[in-house]
Amino acid sequence: MSMTLIAVVGIMALFLLILLKMPISFAMFIVGFFGMLQMTSPMAAYNIVSSGIWEQLSAYSLSVIPLFIFMGELLFRSGITEKIFASAYAWIGHRRGSMATTTILSSAGFAAVSGSNTATAATVGTIALPEMKKFGYHRALSAGSVATGGTLGVIIPPSSVLIVIALQAELAIRDLFIASIVPGLLLVTLFVMTIVWLCRKNPSMAPAGERATWSVRLASLKGVLEIAALFALVLGGLFAGWFTSTEAAAVGCVGALAIVALQGRLSLEVLQEALANALKSSAMILMLVAGAVVFGRFLTVTRLPFLVGEWAASLPLPAVLIMACVLMIYVIGGALMDAMGFLIISIPIFFPVALALGYDPIWFGILVCIVTSMGAITPPVGVNAFIVKSLDTELSIGEVFRGVGYFMLPYLVCILLLLAIPELILFVL
Repeated sequence: MSMTLIAVVGIMALFLLILLKMPISFAMFIVGFFGMLQMTSPMAAYNIVSSGIWEQLSAYSLSVIPLFIFMGELLFRSGITEKIFASAYAWIGHRRGSMATTTILSSAGFAAVSGSNTATAATVGTIALPEMKKFGYHRALSAGSVATGGTLGVIIPPSSVLIVIALQAELAIRDLFIASIVPGLLLVTLFVMTIVWLCRKNPSMAPAGERATWSVRLASLKGVLEIAALFALVLGGLFAGWFTSTEAAAVGCVGALAIVALQGRLSLEVLQEALANALKSSAMILMLVAGAVVFGRFLTVTRLPFLVGEWAASLPLPAVLIMACVLMIYVIGGALMDAMGFLIISIPIFFPVALALGYDPIWFGILVCIVTSMGAITPPVGVNAFIVKSLDTELSIGEVFRGVGYFMLPYLVCILLLLAIPELILFVL
């Protein structure tokens, strides 16, 4: 059996195990290990697997993951979601469609804390859906704004998905964080513009609320400004070169502890919950990284990624057309499984393709992150859509998918702009 055929059989076995509900990390480890046994001797397979996992998991840069997750867990317990939502509504609640706009802005704010599309959709949706129902918002628009806003969780830094991409592709975490800011803001702007256009076209979709007084607006900033200052310090210090990525995460943890303590919410129970959830999330991500190491070494031995890259570069087609096909695979993959899981599986295969076509690795990393996050709201298995459906039993899945359909055009516009003008991502580096 040729090396290429072994690699193809391994990939098919991987997806079969995932379809059988095996955790992605275990599936990658099993397929990678047995593939290595097939390709090499048992002793060589054991050595490669053990040394690869130790080398990756003992890396100092990996400590950034639990630190940023712990920071997010602490800030979540400070009531950040309610504060961001209340503050945004106080400032723009009198405008038509403001509740949906507030949902998008709140999702962007919470995304910077959670780094997860599903967590963002579930947390913001718990608050936003009842409020929009109370104000008589169109059900599809309400569901669509929550599900779509949740996709910002893997794009806006500090994102755990971007950290894993950096580790997988051997890129600088700082560079990916910087490069994701403009695309993230561009998506938020396009989403808000879509809501404004929909409400002007059909005013009954989103009634206007009452105008808040200036005293209410200023009072709503309490608790939000402290968190905004913390993120300005963490990300600003990281971008300015004051901190490394791990040091920035550590500063964020200390700042989050101080904010929660000053707000009178810090207790032993809160600390235990934050630590426990951070450990669970970190363990899940580290298991994914360990599985990806084994699976990646297997693919490297088979040389499949390099063969695919050489084949793609030799095709008599424009590079942009080949890239469009790759991105379509990411849309489908993002619709079928969690963004991080699919990115970890696919990066060893498609990253060499992007390099062979002459694309910048940072640009490719950001673009596939955005495209995969789009898959989280794409039928038939958009995970965010089903999360929103579970939050409101009166919603049908058809209404949710109809709602996210409103936001497919801005997603497409953003992707086309980044394809046509790579400098939108790269000019800040």
